[in-house]
Amino acid sequence: MNKVRPIFKWAGGKFNCIERIVSALPDGKRLIEPFAGAATVFFNTNYPRYLLAEQNSDLIIFYQSLKQYKIDFIRYCSRYFTAKFNSAEIYYKLREEFNHCQKNKKKRAALFLYLNRHGYNGLCRYNQSGRYNVPFGHHKKVLFPETAMSDFLGRDSEVELICTDFRETFKLAREGDIIYCDPPYVPISSCNKAFNYWKDGFSLEDQCDLAHLAKTASQQGIQVIISNHDTPFTRQQYEGAMIHSFPVRRAISCKGDTRQPVHELLATFSSFG
Repeated sequence: MNKVRPIFKWAGGKFNCIERIVSALPDGKRLIEPFAGAATVFFNTNYPRYLLAEQNSDLIIFYQSLKQYKIDFIRYCSRYFTAKFNSAEIYYKLREEFNHCQKNKKKRAALFLYLNRHGYNGLCRYNQSGRYNVPFGHHKKVLFPETAMSDFLGRDSEVELICTDFRETFKLAREGDIIYCDPPYVPISSCNKAFNYWKDGFSLEDQCDLAHLAKTASQQGIQVIISNHDTPFTRQQYEGAMIHSFPVRRAISCKGDTRQPVHELLATFSSFG
């Protein structure tokens, strides 16, 4: 498989295991992603249509800006990817500007990409006040994802974008759709706490609600595939699904700089057996 890198760096992103995910996805009329994130699955599949949803409004505004302004937006974003912008001083200045930039959506979207690419370890994190608080990444070189942005534009007519909670996204599914869910990971240790990809976070109750929705959707003829850590909690929540478990390497230590093998699972909910 010729893997395609997405636009965003994303903690918990699926690029390193995309082959396993793609092989688990059945054919369908439309792929729905309630947790689109970096949209790695979109970039590496070829469904006729897509519904990419996220509760993180900054992510959806970015994709919407790319669809609206097209090549001009790519050029607009590129201004932040010269050597002079790869410094802690500029980064924190622009992070503060981003946190106060609410009305100019085009600029906020470009700054979101800048912060994602120049920040630490592909994190997207907000505090309880909704302020983006990822530290500077100290990268020797930061690549501008022009190719991935152009690839998205080449397929943007296939894509519908919405900013909403996963519960609302499930309501939009119809028979013939496939739903792939990549929720924030269930923590596997006290060091491995879940990041707040939006200010309200994602609780264990949310994880339970997602599992329930997957079971209900499968009974309506809609296949659902969920990625998560392979833990006793997820095994219990995904009872009745077909489970495929495999090892991945991910930073899970308290220091955050040590990659250790953990097990990921793919849970397939299907009424077709």
